[in-house]
Amino acid sequence: MALNLRQKHTECITRMLNLNQPVNAGGTANEEVYKILIYDRFCQDILSPLIHVKDLRKHGVTLYFLIDKDRKPVHDVPAVYFVRPTHLNVQRIISDASNSLYDSFHLNFSASIPRPLLEDLASGTINSESIERIAKVHDQYLEFITLEDNLFSLANKNCYVQLNDPSAGDKEIDEIVEKIVSGLFCVLATLAVVPVIRCPRGGPAEMVASLLDQRLRDHLLVKNNLFSEGGNLTGSFQRPVLCLFDRNFELAVAIQHDFRYRPLVHDVLGLRLNRLSVPGDKGGMKSYELDRSDPFWMANGSLEFPEVAVEIESQLNKYKKDVEEVNKRTGGSGGPEFDGTDLVGNTKHLMNAVNSLPELTERKQVIDKHTNIATSLLSEIKERSLDSYAKTERDMLVRGGIDRNELLGVLKGKGSKADKLRFAIIFLISTESMPQSEVEMIEAALRESEVDTSAFQYIKKIKSLNVSFASANSASTSNIVDWAEKLYGQSISAVTAGVKNLLSTDHQLALTRAVEALMEGKPNPEIESYLLLDPRAPKSSSASSSSHLKGPFKEAIVFMIGGGNYVEYGSLQELANRQQPVKHVIYGTTEILTGGEFIEQLAVLGQKMGLGSSGAAPPH
Repeated sequence: MALNLRQKHTECITRMLNLNQPVNAGGTANEEVYKILIYDRFCQDILSPLIHVKDLRKHGVTLYFLIDKDRKPVHDVPAVYFVRPTHLNVQRIISDASNSLYDSFHLNFSASIPRPLLEDLASGTINSESIERIAKVHDQYLEFITLEDNLFSLANKNCYVQLNDPSAGDKEIDEIVEKIVSGLFCVLATLAVVPVIRCPRGGPAEMVASLLDQRLRDHLLVKNNLFSEGGNLTGSFQRPVLCLFDRNFELAVAIQHDFRYRPLVHDVLGLRLNRLSVPGDKGGMKSYELDRSDPFWMANGSLEFPEVAVEIESQLNKYKKDVEEVNKRTGGSGGPEFDGTDLVGNTKHLMNAVNSLPELTERKQVIDKHTNIATSLLSEIKERSLDSYAKTERDMLVRGGIDRNELLGVLKGKGSKADKLRFAIIFLISTESMPQSEVEMIEAALRESEVDTSAFQYIKKIKSLNVSFASANSASTSNIVDWAEKLYGQSISAVTAGVKNLLSTDHQLALTRAVEALMEGKPNPEIESYLLLDPRAPKSSSASSSSHLKGPFKEAIVFMIGGGNYVEYGSLQELANRQQPVKHVIYGTTEILTGGEFIEQLAVLGQKMGLGSSGAAPPH
C-alpha cells in the first residue's frame, strides 16, 4: 500500500483526541467522552491543516484553548494536552494541575520528552499534591506539519541561515542537525517505515543522514519499538528510499519566479497552512482553504496560470448549462441562477432537482473561490510583470544568460524590489562567467531601485569562492565551522549546480533527476558517489556492497534541508505520476519558503559577512 502521510498523521491525532483509545471504523472511540483540548502554537499549526472544528466536535472536544492563555477551571471533564516538550509548557501543566483546572490530564507531547523534563513534571506535581490528576503521559512523535498527502514541513525557521552562518560553532550546528533528525524520526515513526538512506556526500545532508541512521539503529534495538508493527517487511523492495539534499544542491529553484498555479498562489498570495486571504468582491478580505477537499485545486495546481483561467471559465460555463438544464426540467425560468422558487412539474423531476441542488451549490462555491483567487493573482501579475520574470528567468537558466539590454530592461521596469533582486541573483547563478563591469552595472541598477544588495553580494562571494575552491578537495567535514568548506562539501558545485541539468532537453530540476536515478537503482555517474546507509543492516557490513539496497524503489521520501518550495514538490509529483507503474514520492523540507523569504535569509548571511548595502530598505 502506498504511503499516505496525511492519512497516518490524521489517524494518530484522532487516536490522541480519543484519549489514546482504539478508534472504530467511523473514526471515533466506542465510548464518547466530552473533553477539553489544550495546545501550544506549534501544535496548533500541526492540527490546523488536518483537523477542522467540526472534526473536533465529532471527537467530543467541546472547548479548545492555547496553553499560554488564562483559563477558568472546568470540573468533571478530562483535558487532552497536545504540546511540545519544553520547560515552559511543563511548568504550565504543573501550574494547571496544582490549580485543579480539570478533572484529569492526558498529556501528549509532540516529540519524545527528555528525561530531565519528565522528572520536573513528576516532582512538580508531587510537590503540589496533584500527581493523581495526571492520567497518562504519551510521546506522540508528531512534530511535523502535513499539508497534503505527500507534502510535509518541519517548520524549522531560518534553517538555511543557521546552517550556513560563517560564525556558527559546532554546538549551534549540532543543535539544528539534531532538531532536523528529531523531526524526520517523527515522520518515519508515523509512517512506521525504516528507509534506506541516500544523500550526496559532505555538508548538512550527510550530517543529518549519519545522525538519523544512528538514531534509527539505537531505536531498533528496543524490543517493542515504533517500527515493530509496520516495519517487519521482508523484501527490501518494499522499503522506501529516503533521499536527503541540502538547499545548496540547487539554489536557483528556491529563488526563481514560477508561473504555475500552486507555486504562484504560494509566492504571491502567501499561502500558509493551506489557507490564504484575498480581497472579496464586495470589499473586505475573504479567507479560503486550499486542500484536498477542493477538487479544482487538486486537479489544476500544477497548470500554468493561463490554463487555470481557461479551466475556471469552462467550469463556469458547464455550471450555467447544468443549472439551465435543471430549470428547464422543472419548468423554471431558465435563468442563469437556480433559486428554487419556480419549481413546478412532476414529482420525479422535482426530486432530481432538489437532489442536484447541494452539488450545484458546492460547485458554484469552488468556482467563485478560484475566480477571486485568480483575479487577485492577475492584478499582481499585471502590476509586477510576473509572467515576464518567470519566462525570462527560465530562458536564462536554459540558455545560460541573456543580453545586457534585456537584463537592464527588466531591472529598470516593473516589479517589486524583491522581484528585481531575485531576477539579478538568477542572472548571476545562470551565467558561467561574468565581466566585473556587468556585475557593477547590475549593482548600480539595483541601488537605483533602492534594493538592499546583501543577498546579491552573498551569492557573488560564494560564486567567486566556488571558482577558487574548484580545484581543491573540500569533501572533508572535519572542521564544520569553516563555512567555505561547509558550502563546498558537496561534490556538485554549490551555486551553479542544476544549471547544467537544466541545459538538457527535458528541463528537469537537478533534484528530480537525482531522485529519479536513486529510485531506478541503475548505475548512474550523477549519483555514484552518494552515501548509502541502511539502519537495519549490521554496522560492520558495508551497506554500499549490498546491491539490493540500491533499488529499484517504488516509494521515496525526499527531504530538502534549508527550505523547500511548491516548485520542487510539483516536479516530484509529476515524476512519480509519469512512471509506469506509477511510483510514490513524499516531499518534505525544514520549512516551505517563497522566493522572497529565501532571499531574506541570503541577505542575513550577506550582512553577517559584512557585504551589501545597509543603507537601503530590505526587499519586500
